[in-house]
Amino acid sequence: MGKSRVTNNIRKLRFYHNEMTQQELAEKVGVTRQTIVAIENAKYSPSLELAFRIALVFDSPLEEVFCYAPKDDPV
Repeated sequence: MGKSRVTNNIRKLRFYHNEMTQQELAEKVGVTRQTIVAIENAKYSPSLELAFRIALVFDSPLEEVFCYAPKDDPV
């Protein structure tokens, strides 16, 4: 199996939640804005705990916020 990747819908979810800023989300989950930027741009995969905290902010299941796919799968 090749390297895996984690994609996300954070940008879309922020838009649908009163156009929440990256800074507002960062403050709600206890990280820096730069961490949110890196996660949104798939440069950084969050810890499981942080992923759950982000999902809770959006009141969404984890699977609606993040998607895991092996790199060789077409996603």
